[in-house]
Amino acid sequence: MSIMAERYVSRLDFDSYEDFYQHFHVKIPDNFNFAYDVMDELAREKPNERALVWCDEKGAEAEFTYADLKGLSDQAANVLVNAGVHRGSPIMLILQRRWEYWPILLALHKIGAVAIPATHLLTAKDMVYRCMAADVAGIICVDDEKVMKRVDETEAKLKPEAGEGCKLKLKFFVRSVHTPGEVASAGRAAKACVDLDGEKGASPVCGSGYAPWLDFKALLEKASSDFMRPVKVNVNEDSMLLYFTSGTTGMPKMVQHNFAYPLGHILTAKYWQRVIPGGLHLTVAETGWAKAAWGKIYGQWLCGTGIFVYDFDRFVPTAMLKVIAKYKITTFCAPPTIYRFFIKENLSRYDFSALKNCTVAGEPLNPEIYEQFKEGTGIKLRECYGQTELTVTIGTFPWLEPKPGSMGKPSPGYDIDLLNDNGASCGMGEEGQIVVRTDKRKPVGMFGGYYRDQELTESVWRHGIYYTGDVAWRDEDGYLWFVGRADDVIKSSGYRIGPFEVESVLHEHPAVLECAITSVPDPDRGAVVKATIVLAKGWIPSDTLKLELQNHVKKITAPYKYPRIVEFVAELPKTISGKIRRVKIREDDGVH
Repeated sequence: MSIMAERYVSRLDFDSYEDFYQHFHVKIPDNFNFAYDVMDELAREKPNERALVWCDEKGAEAEFTYADLKGLSDQAANVLVNAGVHRGSPIMLILQRRWEYWPILLALHKIGAVAIPATHLLTAKDMVYRCMAADVAGIICVDDEKVMKRVDETEAKLKPEAGEGCKLKLKFFVRSVHTPGEVASAGRAAKACVDLDGEKGASPVCGSGYAPWLDFKALLEKASSDFMRPVKVNVNEDSMLLYFTSGTTGMPKMVQHNFAYPLGHILTAKYWQRVIPGGLHLTVAETGWAKAAWGKIYGQWLCGTGIFVYDFDRFVPTAMLKVIAKYKITTFCAPPTIYRFFIKENLSRYDFSALKNCTVAGEPLNPEIYEQFKEGTGIKLRECYGQTELTVTIGTFPWLEPKPGSMGKPSPGYDIDLLNDNGASCGMGEEGQIVVRTDKRKPVGMFGGYYRDQELTESVWRHGIYYTGDVAWRDEDGYLWFVGRADDVIKSSGYRIGPFEVESVLHEHPAVLECAITSVPDPDRGAVVKATIVLAKGWIPSDTLKLELQNHVKKITAPYKYPRIVEFVAELPKTISGKIRRVKIREDDGVH
């Protein structure tokens, strides 16, 4: 079956990893625009083929063809242009897993605007920071009263202190309408805020008195489904996406990706996720995070698979397993935590006959999860490594036998090295920082730098080398193994201890629900390992349990890695994306 990706790569089939690494190349045409050059072409060539399948936890569902998405994205583009959105306009999207995200994002691409995906978990303070940093001109969000109220609070806080460029000129809400053309009553927040005549909102919810809330759905239904491609939409170097990192060690950074970025995810979808033409791919990620760009739009459509969206507020393992079976998902991607919950269920109760390939990323995979999931489904989980700034950088590709806990081998286009503290390349088994050498070539899909922060960009990307800030080591087969963030690696009595390894061991103990490994200064050893632990239900903190956990680590890994300090807590400090903030634990311990 022919797929769109064939037009943009040197070739698709390879005999070995070495052949793949040396000969896979992406061809980038001038002025590439994913919405026109891929999606509209698919709508022309395969108008009735399934492109997007959506369902929610309440049982609502919808299906969209490529022709549907072309029509909807053209309508959305007309709505936005009529509202004043133009090439380069920064528009924030807070749409969770609503199906409207896809046509609206495509519409922004068609206009040449800058899309800024964001999570609904942002506080007003978070929004103010983002609006100021990126001069956000408009926000399109779900019709959730709490979210809309935070947007209004953000606008109110921006007015007194911001320049003209920082004012929110547009505020759209998207009603909870489940299928195209469905007439549904707006939610309470939507009813209170809608004002299509341009007058100031005056409701308790939206009483800021500034820009009115506009009902995007109502405007969409009235808009023309024919949008003409402008003569000058974009050049490849224009910013298409702006992602704010989760800020585990400081304020979020603005990662900008250009219009060639989608082509970098051919690698993601075809060779890591191994999507199937005509199949359905599910990546468990909310649209506010960069992982959605990896698994919920670009590479999947380029490689001929449909995108499946499961819209839920609270993760319930059995519910997601039922969805995978019911809709015959063919490829699936999730963080290790999801699989950790899956293996606690009776997997034999579910029909996984359609499921062919599963991938995992976000943190190293515990071997126990790998083996139990393989036993329950027959599928070998394949890991990878990447960042918001990059695409799949290191992966367990089809020709490689998975090693549980290993990221795999470097992706084609990525010149990967490990550098020690002296800046020299590391030998086998030696830990060093993962870097990408860009002096000879820059990988397709790599970011163009941090927006409006040249100093920060140069601090991580200098002399043709991008420093990821992550530490790893290479084994005798060339596989790379993640150790931890460079700032998180612990140096104790001359040993280097990676937090993820110790955390992985602790997670094998039934008492441990969550844990974080950090260091505490020690006059004799320089530093000692500390474990901050959230206990599983039914376990009670005690000195006896501390000793049991310490001995558990000593038994499974090198004794010098065991946590000399164990603290039980109710919860761990996290970013809004759910990543553990070890830096906060260190700060609370007086470690700087």
